[in-house]
Amino acid sequence: MSALNQLSVEEQKQGLNFIHAVIEEDIRNGKNGGRVQTRFPPEPNGYLHIGHAKSICLNFGTARKYGGKCNLRFDDTNPVKEDTEYVDAIREDINWLGFRWDAEYYASDYFERFYQWAVELIEKGKAYVCDLSQEEMSRDRGTPQKPATPSPYRNRTVAENLDLFERMRKGEFRDGEKTLRAKIDLASPNMHMRDPVMYRILHAEHHRTGNKWCIYPMYDYAHGQSDSIEGVTHSICTLEFEVHRPLYDWFIRALEIHAPQQIEFARLNLDYTVMSKRKLLELVKNKYVSGWDDPRMPTICGLRRRGYTPESIRNFAEKVGVAKRDNIIELSLLEFCIREDLNKKAARVLGVLHPLKVIITNFPEGKTDMLDAINNPEDETMGTRKLPFSREIYIERDDFTENPPKKYFRLSPGAEVRLRYAYLITCNEVVKNDDGEVTELHCTCDLASRGGQSPDGRKVKGTIHWVSAQHAIPAEVRLYDRLFTVENPDDVPDGVDYKINLNPDSLKTATALVEPCLKDVKAGTGYQFERLGYFCVDPDSAAGKPVFNRTVTLKDSWTKQK
Repeated sequence: MSALNQLSVEEQKQGLNFIHAVIEEDIRNGKNGGRVQTRFPPEPNGYLHIGHAKSICLNFGTARKYGGKCNLRFDDTNPVKEDTEYVDAIREDINWLGFRWDAEYYASDYFERFYQWAVELIEKGKAYVCDLSQEEMSRDRGTPQKPATPSPYRNRTVAENLDLFERMRKGEFRDGEKTLRAKIDLASPNMHMRDPVMYRILHAEHHRTGNKWCIYPMYDYAHGQSDSIEGVTHSICTLEFEVHRPLYDWFIRALEIHAPQQIEFARLNLDYTVMSKRKLLELVKNKYVSGWDDPRMPTICGLRRRGYTPESIRNFAEKVGVAKRDNIIELSLLEFCIREDLNKKAARVLGVLHPLKVIITNFPEGKTDMLDAINNPEDETMGTRKLPFSREIYIERDDFTENPPKKYFRLSPGAEVRLRYAYLITCNEVVKNDDGEVTELHCTCDLASRGGQSPDGRKVKGTIHWVSAQHAIPAEVRLYDRLFTVENPDDVPDGVDYKINLNPDSLKTATALVEPCLKDVKAGTGYQFERLGYFCVDPDSAAGKPVFNRTVTLKDSWTKQK
C-alpha cells in the first residue's frame, strides 16, 4: 500500500502519522529540493472552531518539525460572506494558540493572475462561458453512472468566449447570468470533473478589493493556484476535499505550473457539539448563545473565554492524532486535557456557590484568624496565602443534610467535619424559617484543631470548603455545561430541527461568595475552586465585582450518565 494508507513498522516506531510519512519520503527522494512548506487557508466567513485548531496545529506543527515554512492565507473569494472582523479574529486565534506564520497572503492578492490564467485556459480550449443558470446546470449534471448533458454553450469559439469573459469582468451582465466553466469530462464518475464553474458574477463589495471586481473565482479554481504561487509543497486538507483532488491537479497540469501535493486527513468531530459554520452562525444570529465567544461554543474564542489554555488545545490535537477516516472524538478527552493542564498551573481558592450560613458559637466575636492556605499542591513555587476565618462563615448548602445516608461524611446534626485549612466543627443546632427551609447552622469548633488537625488524633473523614462571612465578596458564577444533550446533535429524522437537542441547562448562574483574594482579578486567569471545579475570570468582570465561568468540573459527570 502507499504511504498515504499505511505506515511502515519503522515509521510507526518513530510515531509518524501518515502525512509525515509522505513528507519524509519526499525529503529522502529530494522532492522540492527537500523543502517543506505548508499553509493554513481559512475562509474569513466565521470564527475558527476546535476543528480548525487541529488543522492549525497540524500545518504549523509540520512546518516546524521539518524546519519549513507555514503561511497564513485567507481564501477570500466570496465577498458576500466574508468580513475583516473574521480576518482579525482568525489572526488572534492563531497567535493565541502559539503559532506564528511566515507570511500572510490573501487569495484576493492573486485575482488578476487568476483572471489571466482563466484567459489562458480559454485560449487552450479548456474553458468556456456558459449561460445556464445554477438550477439548469444541476438538472443537466447527470449521475455518477449517467453522463452529464453538454451545455448548449460548450462549443463556443475561443474568440466568443474571450469576448464574453472580458465583458463579464467589465460588469455588463447581471448576477448569475453567466459563468465561466472548465471543459473537462462530462462522463467522469467524479462529479466535480463535469465542467465545474470557475467564475461566477457577484456585484458585491469585497472587503479588500472593494468594487474593483464583479467576477470572483470559485474555491476549486483558486485553491490550487494559490498553493502553487506561494510554493506550497504539501497542501494538507480535510477529508471532504479528497474528491476535489483530481480537479486540483487538473488545473495545475493544464496551466503547467508548480504542483503541490494535496494530502487529506479526517476532520475533527466532537460529540455533544455541532461544527458546521452555518449552524454555529445560526446559533449566534438567533441568540441561542450570546455570541461567537460564548463559552458553550466550540469556537477557539469561546474555549478561550471559558478558560481553556493554548497548551490544553495543542495537547488535545496531539492526542487525537491524524486519521484517514472520519470519526467522532469524545468531548471528555478535551476536558481531560484542560483538567490536566490546569491541575499543574491553576491557583487553588475557596468559593461557595450556594451559601448556607454557619455560626461558630464558641469562636470569639470580632476575632479574625489568618490561616495559611496552599496555592497549588502540584507546584510548591506558587507558595501560600493568608485566608481569613471568623465566627460566621458560609458553607456549600449541599454539604449539609439533616438525614444523612450511609457513608455520608459531610455535615449533619451531631456530625463532625473538617473545614479546609481551618478547624474541626460539630453541628449542634439547625435553624429553619417558617417554610421549613434550613437557613442557618450553629456549630462549635475544636479550638485546638487549628489547621484541621485533631489534637487527640481522632479521625474525621469529611472535609468541606467555606468562606468567612465578614470577608467574602460576592461573585457572579456562570455554570456552563454541554450545549447539546445528545452525542450527535445532527442525528435527527428528516424534517426535525437539530436544535431540538439543545441543552436547556447548558447555562446556570449563581451569586457565589469567594475569598477576598479574588476581589480584583485579571480576565482570563484560571483558578481551581476547591471541590467544585476549574473557573476562569470573564471579561465582564469589574473592579470588586468578579465574574467567573466554569471551565470544567473536577470530574467527568457525563461519562457516568452514559
